[in-house]
Amino acid sequence: MEELMRMIELQRQGLYCSQILVSMGLQDQDKDNPDLVRAVQALAGGIGFSQDTCGALTGGACLLGLYAGTGPREVDDPRLIQMVQALVDWFREEVGQQYGDTTCKAIVEGNFNNAPSRCPGIVAKTYQKARELLAENGFMEPEL
Repeated sequence: MEELMRMIELQRQGLYCSQILVSMGLQDQDKDNPDLVRAVQALAGGIGFSQDTCGALTGGACLLGLYAGTGPREVDDPRLIQMVQALVDWFREEVGQQYGDTTCKAIVEGNFNNAPSRCPGIVAKTYQKARELLAENGFMEPEL
């Protein structure tokens, strides 16, 4: 319930699906990075509101990268790619099966007016799945 309230507050601040997921991850790490939150706005609405790949999926992948990604001159951790693939597979099964595809267009049926009734649940489930993957791979403590 607390997570849902945090998501609602972020939405009230004007953030989109991808931004909410990254913001939640930053909050969970007691970090603040407005530039990163701004950058992932480009993923909103299916990548720049093109209604392509759902922003919850791309934002969820960014959330995984926030924990497991590497920077310059760091050795890549293969668990990141494995977690992203697991997230994509889960998203295809969970969301793609329900809406016929994993695009924003399919999920909102080409009409962003449908987003309020569909997207919050997808974002919440994606956040939970990302956290589950992170815990399974040792990047965060498992939830009790």
